[in-house]
Amino acid sequence: MIMQDTRNYQIIFLASFFFLGICTRDWTLQPLLIIAIALSCLITQWLLSSIVESANRKDESHFSLSTDAKPKFIINALISSGTSRNVLNSLRSAGITALGLCLLLRGNSYQTMILAGSLAIASKFLFRWRSKHFFNPANFGIIAALILTNDAWVSPGQWGTDWWYLLLFAGTGGVVLKKVGRWDTSVAFFLTYAGLEALRDFWLGWSGDVWLHQLSSGSLLLFALFMLTDPRSIPNALAGRLLWAIAIAILTFILQNYFYLSTAIFWALFITSPLTILLDMVWSAPRFSWNRKMVAGS
Repeated sequence: MIMQDTRNYQIIFLASFFFLGICTRDWTLQPLLIIAIALSCLITQWLLSSIVESANRKDESHFSLSTDAKPKFIINALISSGTSRNVLNSLRSAGITALGLCLLLRGNSYQTMILAGSLAIASKFLFRWRSKHFFNPANFGIIAALILTNDAWVSPGQWGTDWWYLLLFAGTGGVVLKKVGRWDTSVAFFLTYAGLEALRDFWLGWSGDVWLHQLSSGSLLLFALFMLTDPRSIPNALAGRLLWAIAIAILTFILQNYFYLSTAIFWALFITSPLTILLDMVWSAPRFSWNRKMVAGS
């Protein structure tokens, strides 16, 4: 059944959030820029997945990069690989990345959006350890756009604090986390971050209303439920995930309250992501796979 793949639920939920934001939050988005993000993600995924699958084939009659190989033969091999089931399935992951970028990243030029989408997907193939990528693609694309361009920005408060948004995100996020079995990561992050904010508010003599407002951000909930819990890039073992989530919560708290970064959650995830390598070395556990038959990099 098609809905056995949890990525289908993620695509449906994220696409619903996107259209909900356009309809109810008065987002001023340029449709062509959104298309640029989507196409850059999908094309980059197709191209790089095809190259990886072709390179992994042991039969040189299907694919060769030798100097005497005929260009037409190589192109045909890439096209053949690009239409394989593994490569086509990997486009679902690219769709999720594209939707994540559409929900969070804003820019004024096609170059910025294409750069973000392309680098987001390319990060899965470039930054790997033992055939596992350790950067969340959408997060990498956001940070890359913020660093490399002058017209990219993120609006963490775009969802406001309306309670029905929070219920919607929590409910749909719960469905995804139940299926991938990574609810522990979100819980560890929320408990640590909420605890630190509560201690700080108590120290400053602020009321509980301030604390509730700090935790009632729709963007924070989306981040913790859909980006932080990407099962393909976070630590494999439970102990590693808990320590990793706690580290991200602590860094988010520091960056937000002492360096006044409104995008603290995204920077915290980006900075902490390489820690996944060390945690996977310390605590060994089976690697998550959407489909055991899929190739690495999907």
